[in-house]
Amino acid sequence: MGFGGVGVGVAGGVGRRGHVLLLAGDAAVRRGGVLVAPGVNVAALAMVPAGVLLGCGVPADMVCLEGVRDPNTVLTRLRVAVGADGPLFVYVSGRLTADRRGRRLYVALSGTTTGSVRYTSLPWEWLVGELRSRSTGEATVVVDLVADRAAWPLVGECGTLPGLAGLRGVEAYGVVRGPGTPAGDGVAGGVSGYTRQWIDQLGRAPVRPSNVELHVLAAGSAGLAPGTLVVPSARELEMRSVAASGHSHHDPAPVSLAGPGTVLAAEPGPVSVPVPGSVPGSVPGSVSGPRAEPEPELEPEPGPGAAGVGDPRARLHTLAVAGRHGEADVLARAWEREVVERWGRVSVEAVQCVEIRADLARMAGDFVSAARLWMDAGRARLEWQGADAAAVHDAAAGALYCWTQVRDRAAALEAGPELVGLLRVLLLLDPDHLRLAELRLEALRTPDRSRSLHP
Repeated sequence: MGFGGVGVGVAGGVGRRGHVLLLAGDAAVRRGGVLVAPGVNVAALAMVPAGVLLGCGVPADMVCLEGVRDPNTVLTRLRVAVGADGPLFVYVSGRLTADRRGRRLYVALSGTTTGSVRYTSLPWEWLVGELRSRSTGEATVVVDLVADRAAWPLVGECGTLPGLAGLRGVEAYGVVRGPGTPAGDGVAGGVSGYTRQWIDQLGRAPVRPSNVELHVLAAGSAGLAPGTLVVPSARELEMRSVAASGHSHHDPAPVSLAGPGTVLAAEPGPVSVPVPGSVPGSVPGSVSGPRAEPEPELEPEPGPGAAGVGDPRARLHTLAVAGRHGEADVLARAWEREVVERWGRVSVEAVQCVEIRADLARMAGDFVSAARLWMDAGRARLEWQGADAAAVHDAAAGALYCWTQVRDRAAALEAGPELVGLLRVLLLLDPDHLRLAELRLEALRTPDRSRSLHP
């Protein structure tokens, strides 16, 4: 997965340090079906570079909490995160519950039972209170929750998650599904739809979309069940857009979800994120919501033998989102030849061409080629940037993601050892990536286990 450059979001600052806190609460299960698997969600989100989650390039720490049983442990970590002087990103996934006697909301932690809610869960007001105490820096809160039968009436009373709206410097986004939500949100036991779309949209865009754009795209593409609470709602987004632009209520809002109110009952209309024509080091990608308007009619592109291909990134994006993957590949190869002739095959410019071809292959569904191209880019960057470089890490993460999407067992087995070898060089950078690759490779070598490894 090629995570786009940071071009929208929090501005960087000298001397600041950001913080990413990912909290996996208790899983929500109904009739043997998993409604939300928070550990899986957090593991997937942790593969996104911290700078991309934060929307800036400042140094940042990332902490993942899973399997925690003591709410005071979570509170301690939360206070450390809130105390960071740089940007903050907090993600919470799991089961939202309530103390029926006190009518207070809680995020259930591992081991929480109906009788132990007050002692083994994180009070929702603790989370809101810590965010309210934050005195500096921007904060983004993203939630992917399922409310149980005790919590759902409390959420429905206010039509939103209490306390998050109006916090100074805090942007809050997310979804809360009810206790009757179909198991697995379409992917039983896997990454839930809303979180998966956040990750996918971050991986597709050459420049990071704004948080509100990510939220709209994710909510629109996640296949949410009717009755799901979306925060902010369509009406809230429209009101914000009107207020910000000075439009009357008769004017169309710049950003919207289809349908008023706090409940998303149908798929929204198209929402697009502008893609700049040329961003150094960026890769093209599709970031349009469902039912996107068709691309304008395209003029024929000069053949690969034509001189002066120039910088075709905008054209590559247009071809790719129009499904003209063969033409995009021909143009990308022609551009790469020109770059190699001018700068050499081991140049930064040439490696950027390889990374763009990798993302084009991903968009075309050719995950085998995409994985190999990302590995090529990672090895090239490793030679002159070192194992601790963020660009090397991004290339390895892209290779790993694409390799996990390869369905053909023989092809995955052939590429797997090379990927594991690259990740072993980067062991100190992110050992979780290596463990994931080794586990999948081992299972692929045992045919009866490999079926469980297709996300």
